[in-house]
Amino acid sequence: MDGRLSAETYRAALARAHEHALDWLDSLDTRTVTPRASIDEVAGDLGTELPDGPTSPEDVIDLLAAAAGPGLTAMQSGRFFGFVIGGTQPAALAADWLVSAWDQNAGLRLVTPAHSAIEDIATAWLLDLLGLPPGAAVGFVTGATMANFTCLAAARQDVLRRAGWDADTDGLAGGPRIRVLVGAERHDTVDLALRLLGLGRPEVVSVDDQGRMRVPDLTAALDEDDRLDRARPTIVVAQAGNIHSGAFDDLREVVGVARSHGAWVHVDGAFGLWAAASSSQEHLLLGHEAADSWATDAHKTLNTPYDTGLAIVREPSALRAAMALHAAYLIHDSHGEPSDKTPELSRRARAVTVWAAVRSLGRSGVSGLVDGLCHQASALAAGLEGIPGVAVENDVVFTQVCASFGDDDTTREVVRRVLDEGETWMSGSTWRGRAVLRISVSNWATTDRDVARSLAAVRRAVDGLGGSLSARP
Repeated sequence: MDGRLSAETYRAALARAHEHALDWLDSLDTRTVTPRASIDEVAGDLGTELPDGPTSPEDVIDLLAAAAGPGLTAMQSGRFFGFVIGGTQPAALAADWLVSAWDQNAGLRLVTPAHSAIEDIATAWLLDLLGLPPGAAVGFVTGATMANFTCLAAARQDVLRRAGWDADTDGLAGGPRIRVLVGAERHDTVDLALRLLGLGRPEVVSVDDQGRMRVPDLTAALDEDDRLDRARPTIVVAQAGNIHSGAFDDLREVVGVARSHGAWVHVDGAFGLWAAASSSQEHLLLGHEAADSWATDAHKTLNTPYDTGLAIVREPSALRAAMALHAAYLIHDSHGEPSDKTPELSRRARAVTVWAAVRSLGRSGVSGLVDGLCHQASALAAGLEGIPGVAVENDVVFTQVCASFGDDDTTREVVRRVLDEGETWMSGSTWRGRAVLRISVSNWATTDRDVARSLAAVRRAVDGLGGSLSARP
């Protein structure tokens, strides 16, 4: 390789990548969802010895595709229900290829005018679709974990400022302790974000049988400061979409109670915040627009590629106070920088794939996408209930389904058999003290046929037990 930059330099490698990508996509309907090769087998096929000399780019791509293919999980298949991770839409996938080719560092506004224009448009469209204040700031981060981190960093700075403490100057040591209240079934990434922010363990509020925060218990916890005649900086974290049941906290009540006590309210809506884009599902989020911050992930329900988390904060100044940096060598725009809203300076042009997905679908398409996922979740639940001895454990209100098969050992065995066969991927979990088969419907490509094939796989797993399911204890 002589180092000269031209389209020809890339052409052969990109042509091979294009061919292998299409082969992969064509295989999704027929291949097993589970991988066919182990880590050691893939490593052996790749070769573990560092080569002494160069290899042509096209040969590298051929080797990568051949060795990795058997070790890939068909997560983009319509029969993958293991986690809430979606499957990339065509326009978003193609846009992602351009993002890599364009190679733009999207940290500074004036340096990348194309990305800045795209991010401005995508921001406005997102706030519109999600029913959020049009002046809110949107930070494009890596995923839902960093979206929670970013929003809670803004919350930390703001509640300390209101308490008269300058965390930027004095740090956290010696300052007022921040009180964080969460539901007992919040996602673990909330705790991770709090740990990274130095806020320690949260106070846990009890939840109902679907994982929704009990508002009277939240009220009682907040009233404790009133009884003790003290006012502590407080953050309340609500949930839009329980990872097992799909249930939503009563956001109107939670926000109202928390606001009456001067608390910052953050909504973890990693996949559930997209209910706002559907007229038939938006009731699940009633009152959500009155919160202070919201976290979600476009790669989940919207089905963009990874690296498209969204940290949304009502007051842009609060987000800038937590995230902005300044250096003399940087070219600053008076409108502010994309990096003012994220933990990174150097970052991928993340807004491009989000813009492409929304532009491709339009308002009705995004609504239809959300409705379609909910429809398929309901169809899966109905099909499971049609298998003798199977119990659907949750109220199916959004895209999550949990089922049990008699006792815990039997449920775990059904999960094992389903995964071993590979026709579909449904994960095992534990919810409310019971083993469950957990189904997350999040792929735009899931069809009625995929649902039927997946239900047939579960039925085969049950039939393979050689008898009726064990009685539920």
